[in-house]
Amino acid sequence: MDPQKYLPSSHHDSPYWTTNSGAPVWNNNSSLTVGQRGPILLEDYHLVEKLAQFDRERIPERVVHARGASAKGFFEVTHDISQLTCADCLRSPGVQTPVIVRFSTVIHERGSPETLRDPRGFAVKFYTREGNWDLVGNNFPVFFIRDGIKFPDMVHALKPNPKNHLQEDWRIADFFSHIPESMHMFTFLQDDIGIPANYRHMEGFGVHTYTLINKEGRVTYVKFHWQPTCGVKNLLEDEAVVVGGSNHSHATQDLYDSIAAGDYPEWKLLIQTMDPKDEDKFDFDPLDVTKIWPEHLFPLQPVGRMVLNKNPDNFFNENEQLAFCPSLVVPGIGYSDDKLLQTRIFSYADTQRHRLGPNYLLLPANAPKGPHHNNHHDGFMNFTHRDEEVNYFPSRFDPVRHAERHPINNTFVSGQREKRIIQKENNFKQPGDRFRSFDPARRERFVNRIAGMLSDPKCTQEVRRVWIGYLSQCDASLGQKVAAKLQSNGAF
Repeated sequence: MDPQKYLPSSHHDSPYWTTNSGAPVWNNNSSLTVGQRGPILLEDYHLVEKLAQFDRERIPERVVHARGASAKGFFEVTHDISQLTCADCLRSPGVQTPVIVRFSTVIHERGSPETLRDPRGFAVKFYTREGNWDLVGNNFPVFFIRDGIKFPDMVHALKPNPKNHLQEDWRIADFFSHIPESMHMFTFLQDDIGIPANYRHMEGFGVHTYTLINKEGRVTYVKFHWQPTCGVKNLLEDEAVVVGGSNHSHATQDLYDSIAAGDYPEWKLLIQTMDPKDEDKFDFDPLDVTKIWPEHLFPLQPVGRMVLNKNPDNFFNENEQLAFCPSLVVPGIGYSDDKLLQTRIFSYADTQRHRLGPNYLLLPANAPKGPHHNNHHDGFMNFTHRDEEVNYFPSRFDPVRHAERHPINNTFVSGQREKRIIQKENNFKQPGDRFRSFDPARRERFVNRIAGMLSDPKCTQEVRRVWIGYLSQCDASLGQKVAAKLQSNGAF
């Protein structure tokens, strides 16, 4: 008998109810008891198994990005960038690659409303012929911090108070009063784009600087951008109240219903590129994740399009068990020395091993679609079929060999061991430029949101003064307006 023929399935491939081991169950309605009234007998294995399985239906919730929705589709190359990268999935126009995408809110719990002001995750898994490539980003092009050592602190500050489980502005204001580089991110989060109308009308950004490597080994810095073809739409506060009041899963439903109706969401993938030799020519560090690359200096270049045309077959399998890791790249695409990216390379895979187990990449949604072979085996939930006698490398009994060599980022690295911030901080120029680009009404709404956060009664005057100092360095009028607003409501 071929054991592979009888892998577990959700299909009704048995005419009767069975236990997980396949034993027939003749009564799935009543527990085994002593007499009609009980007590229940522990030897009722089906009852024990049923309850034990139910007790374990929920896996640990993601610490961040807990609330999300996913969809499947394809990515198609539309423009030739083979001069920049030897990535097989980007080799020529017309090449298509299956993808699965997960959109999410970042801070709030799995059952939270999708109308809360919060960054949104935008994660794409490409099932390429050379393994999976995970492009894990957000709907904003920058981030709060530039060094991953502050990531746990940042999340703790944004998450609910551990004493009362309430998200409180004073905690956020206090933490970020120590993080001046966060001002740029706040010009996005507290702007009108802070609440996307839904996932279909939302931009995506790789956020970090990655590298492209061509077949000659030439390295190019790159930033990835996703632009929705249907345009960008957002909700102001009063609109969010209306939408959220009637449906706390409005974005998930919008995505699902649109795909089901054949109105397939589509995004264009564009890139910005930079020669690493030029990285010292600007007033910002190109690897600083709190900065954008100005488009007039680094124009957007089209690469391809992504179409989502299929809903998940099962929400748990293809959303809750779906796992993304920025560490998953393919030949021709690599990392940069971005400090935050370097920590995410470790932390994302590590959290998936905790959340789903060491063999999370064997789950169908996460597994590569092509052949794969190594000697990583055993551990929790390893369900691969193995009958090898040789589980070491190299061996004359195992014909599997090294793959063909591919170019890697071989740029020279040298320096003294040290724990320091980067030299070119320039924390306030770009957020000031962004604020000045707003029209007057948009500026006023932004000021009101910042002042509202700083008006929390537990927010100290010292924290308010630090924030006004930061905002004034971004733009003198911005600091004055926030200070005036605080004075008018008696908070300053």
